[in-house]
Amino acid sequence: MYSRKELDLTGQRYGHLTVLGPAENIGTRTAWLCRCDCGKDAVISTSRLRNGHASSCGCLDSKGSPNKGLGLTYIDGTCVEMLRAKTIRRNNTSGVPGVDWRAQKQRWRASICFKGKRYYLGSYKTFEEAVSARKRAEEALHDEFLRQFAETAGKQPVKV
Repeated sequence: MYSRKELDLTGQRYGHLTVLGPAENIGTRTAWLCRCDCGKDAVISTSRLRNGHASSCGCLDSKGSPNKGLGLTYIDGTCVEMLRAKTIRRNNTSGVPGVDWRAQKQRWRASICFKGKRYYLGSYKTFEEAVSARKRAEEALHDEFLRQFAETAGKQPVKV
């Protein structure tokens, strides 16, 4: 049977990050508590550290320059700022995040992503029913998450 090799990144540096030790996994991915040169702590997956996609807590842009107000806060793989903004992706055709038309079945599908997982909310005859299902899920997952984040802001490390 295949077993993964134990890997200890404690003490290693990746860009502006120093690995302090293991952290709770992000979904199924192994994660590490890191301290950025700016002083902030961040929880980052092994793959993002080792492939160079994470080299700071978010305080620097991809060129290593200070992020002018663009630092994003990730917790368990969820971007707090994107949830707050209720961002609609550019390729969205319905105008409502997580609602799309399934031509093959002639029905509207509702889904929501949260903490790295996609949740299927159902298939509906009308657009309004699908939107209603999506809004209920947003209130239950996203809005509750944002309320809890606001209460504990500054007390938790950022997860990237």
